[in-house]
Amino acid sequence: ASVEKSVLAPVDPVQDVVKLDLQSDPRNVKLEDKISLFGAYNERMLGHEGVTSTNLRYFDKYTHIHFANSDGTWLDREAMDMGMGGGAVARNNGTTARGTASEGGRSNFEAFRGMEDRFDRAAQTAIEAAKADVVEGGTYTVICDPHLAGVFVHEAFGHLSEGDNVAEDKRMQEVLKLGRRFGEDYLNIWDTGLDLGLRGYLPYDDEGVPTQKTWLIKEGELVGRLHSRETAGRMNEKPTGNARALDYRFPPIPRMRNTCIGNGPHGTFEDMIKDVKLGIYAIDAYGGQTNGELFTFTAGQAFMIRDGKVAERVRDVTLSGNVFDTLRNITGVGSDYHVQDGAGGCGKGGQMPLPVSHGSPHIKIKDVVIGGR
Repeated sequence: ASVEKSVLAPVDPVQDVVKLDLQSDPRNVKLEDKISLFGAYNERMLGHEGVTSTNLRYFDKYTHIHFANSDGTWLDREAMDMGMGGGAVARNNGTTARGTASEGGRSNFEAFRGMEDRFDRAAQTAIEAAKADVVEGGTYTVICDPHLAGVFVHEAFGHLSEGDNVAEDKRMQEVLKLGRRFGEDYLNIWDTGLDLGLRGYLPYDDEGVPTQKTWLIKEGELVGRLHSRETAGRMNEKPTGNARALDYRFPPIPRMRNTCIGNGPHGTFEDMIKDVKLGIYAIDAYGGQTNGELFTFTAGQAFMIRDGKVAERVRDVTLSGNVFDTLRNITGVGSDYHVQDGAGGCGKGGQMPLPVSHGSPHIKIKDVVIGGR
């Protein structure tokens, strides 16, 4: 097979030293203190009647990266990454359900303290969800909380926007033509490495390109994609600082950083549900998969919306559809943008878990197909 010669898009060389800027350093906390902090959260969940098992994991990771290339770029940068995720499983008459809590970031170990309420809620969610009825399948108006909306934009749209996925797929080049409209004026989606403290923070990518805020959809219109120097060169576009490698053993490929839906004009969650006669409030994501532009996600927890109010809890709520139809069906974007980091990571091309973030306000989507009974 013939091998195409790569042409790297040009960038100005940089020389820089990036030191850690920590609010509180996990390396200054003794291992036994970490074990006792997280062990206490775990015991707390186990103390709720009806909880049958729990899990909790925490990591912190310090890296020191030296990068040099023949263009004259020379970088010496330090990075810290921390994450924690835990959950409880409850059982009721043969039905199991779970509740979760997570936290993560790059600068502040103190964020992991004082999470007792969140772990109590995780246990209660599991207990209540195990007793809830399975949702009735159908087509509903769905309101997604910021976490689920963030997972949606990362998984369903972000991956399609990665330069290698577009460069290698003629059909996607047609579908993802810059300038094409994908949503209403209030839909704004971007990917940025500039948000200090988030797991998706990245001052330089792994080709030495300074990171930036890269608009993907601006006022409903497709305006950009996520590039390495290589994919930018192939498509005659500009590099965006998205070339990332898990470590020195892997080649840098286009990957996300912090992928977001921006705030919109539709106010608070209460404002958004008041005209919903029958709908679903879907919170958190527990697993999901994508295949090209098709996606399926399972909500971490869910409630029916009846006559503009949150009603009974339901379980086994899966949302599926075509990402482009779904973007067009977003009828509401709230004003409560939020990022919730955790312990997970993104996987692609055998490189996982790569630290990323995703954020969004509450969003309202019409005509969502919900699997259930």
